[in-house]
Amino acid sequence: MPHKPVEILPGLFFILRGYLNANHFALRSDRPVLVDTGYLGNWGQTEDILTRLGLDLNRVALIINTHTHCDHVGGNDVIQKRSGCDIALHPRGAGYMRNRDDRSPWWSYYHQEAAFFQPTQILEDGQVVHVGPHAFEVIHTPGHASDGIVLYNRPTRILLSSDTLWERDFPVMTLAVEGDGAIENMMTSLAKLAGLAVDQVYPGHGAPFDDFQSALQRAVTRLERFQADPSRVGWDVIKKIFVYTIMMKRRVAIDTFFDQLMQTDWFPDTVDRYFSSGYRSIYDQVITEFHQRHIIKINGHDWVTTVRP
Repeated sequence: MPHKPVEILPGLFFILRGYLNANHFALRSDRPVLVDTGYLGNWGQTEDILTRLGLDLNRVALIINTHTHCDHVGGNDVIQKRSGCDIALHPRGAGYMRNRDDRSPWWSYYHQEAAFFQPTQILEDGQVVHVGPHAFEVIHTPGHASDGIVLYNRPTRILLSSDTLWERDFPVMTLAVEGDGAIENMMTSLAKLAGLAVDQVYPGHGAPFDDFQSALQRAVTRLERFQADPSRVGWDVIKKIFVYTIMMKRRVAIDTFFDQLMQTDWFPDTVDRYFSSGYRSIYDQVITEFHQRHIIKINGHDWVTTVRP
């Protein structure tokens, strides 16, 4: 069952999801505003959550996207077609949409389901964007995503950190798309955030948290380990995207999953980039570990994941 939305500012609700769908936000008003919209393949559940919250999706005024990865923009196209709403995002993400570039937001690289939409407003670093009566400062935080932003409400010291900062885990770093400078960019982005006075963080995945500085230090430590041993980046990509792929498909046939992965861009590319082992060897290591740790389980002739979508 989905978690009950939590009101974090008057009329503004935080909606905790899992990992297939990013967490998102909804301003309940006669002209609703949304911050991110989940994953397209799970749109039915997202629509139900927003409707139960009392939003009329035909009257949405604005969608703000923290970046254009598939788990953040899934509802954009359908909502925009129904409501004619504006969609605001960083200029890089707007460029991806206008150029119909499905690699830069990772969609084609990871074989993810997503739909292009029409950006209508640009959010630059340092700009202020309003979610109803609530003013948020836009902070550009490239690293995980070149078009990534976070939103900071200075009066309440609330940070909507998206995938720039989670409490204990860490977002995927896809250097094959973002470039070899992505880790250094992420370091710079975290340093930019470190000067903020923050009492509460609402991340892109995982529960809200209040120990902002400890989370920052854990993230920096993770990046330093990535820099010291690039194979850690490779393992992180492979393990997270294995699970995400199963969540996207809901179940994958045991006999053909390896062959399916070999048809993607990301799996052979990641093994070639970070490891000297063969493709099958890496696959078998991950499958064995995940099965032993009960991250995946057998259901009939298929693998399914126990991770909450």
